[in-house]
Order: sequence, then C-alpha cells, then structure tokens
Amino acid sequence: MALAERVVRRLEMQGFSCSPDPAFRAVVPWLRFSPGLTTVGAAVGTALAAPAVLGALALVTGTCATTARHPFDLLYDHGIRRVTGTPALPRNEPPRRFACALATVWLVATAVAFSAGLSTLGYALGALLVVLGGLVATTHFCFGSLVYRAIDRRLPTSGRES
Repeated sequence: MALAERVVRRLEMQGFSCSPDPAFRAVVPWLRFSPGLTTVGAAVGTALAAPAVLGALALVTGTCATTARHPFDLLYDHGIRRVTGTPALPRNEPPRRFACALATVWLVATAVAFSAGLSTLGYALGALLVVLGGLVATTHFCFGSLVYRAIDRRLPTSGRES
C-alpha cells in the first residue's frame, strides 16, 4: 500500500526521502516515536511546572539539533526495532534538526518562565509546544520544519547546493 500524498509531503518537508520501498513504508509510523516521547516529556514537565524536567528534555532535543540522530531514535534503533523486525530509522536531515533546535529554545524558555515564577507564561509556552509536538506525533506535520522551509526559500542560493 502506498503512502498518502499528504504524508509524503509532510515527511519530505522534514527532509526524509520518501521511497516506495516497503522497508521505508514499514518505518514511517516509527518516525513519530521520538516526537511522541518528546511531547510526553514536555507535557509532564509543563503539567508539573518542572524546570528540571524541561531542562533535561532540552538537552535531549539539543542533541537532536546538533547531530543526525535524536537520542530517542537510538531507543528505537537499539531496542524496539529488534522486537518489531522493522528497519532502522533514517538520519535526521536539516529541517528536522532545525525543528529540534526550535524545541530546545522553546523548552528552555518554558523552564526559565517556571523558574522565574511566571507560571502563566510557562503553562502557555508548554501547552503550545505540546500541541505542536502532538501534531508531529500524530500527523507527521512539523511546524519547525515548515519554518525551516520558509526560511530556506528566502535565502539566496549562491554558494549553496541545489
């Protein structure tokens, strides 16, 4: 069964190369794993107004932003896929890493808001992050990748690869 066109567009927006290969199709649902765990962590950190939880999660998303692997991808690659018999996750390309960078800044801002006693701001920032993370985890639509693509379109192309 082929992937729905909207799913292909959303995955390509994140930088994934959507192959008709059945092995790629088998891994598509698991591309939601890391965003899903991140969203759960953000929800818990926000609900508890816990800067330490949000700060720890920012270290995880910061690692994703600076490397081609999200730390939670490693949980899948070295554990879950052995049980499910599915292929390894593809590397995270710049749009998805940019989204992780945005999440990192957002998590830090939320943690700082709670630390500074600005609970209303902390809850507002955290709730919006959970909504946006939930979109990636349920529909593959990634707001951060959309922002990356919008910025990338506006940058001059000289000196960059086509």
